[in-house]
Amino acid sequence: MMFLVKAEVGLKRGHFDPEGDVVAKSLRDLGFSVGSVRVSKAYTIEVDARDAAEAKALAEEMCRKLLANPTKDDFMVEVLLIEGRTD
Repeated sequence: MMFLVKAEVGLKRGHFDPEGDVVAKSLRDLGFSVGSVRVSKAYTIEVDARDAAEAKALAEEMCRKLLANPTKDDFMVEVLLIEGRTD
């Protein structure tokens, strides 16, 4: 069964995020009242798995093995769709 999963990878707290700092400054320059901004990458992946739990586990393994650097990155995984369904 095909599942659509989202894996979001971003810097752990305490790591310098220069891109986030630039975005925060630019938003302030545009008149928005914002605190800090953190930038992350989002991957949308089609996964062939038996069920949603296995799809999530596979995506987490992908993050640990390739998509995230465990020294500096955290990640979150979410199952978005099951074979085109949104519920």
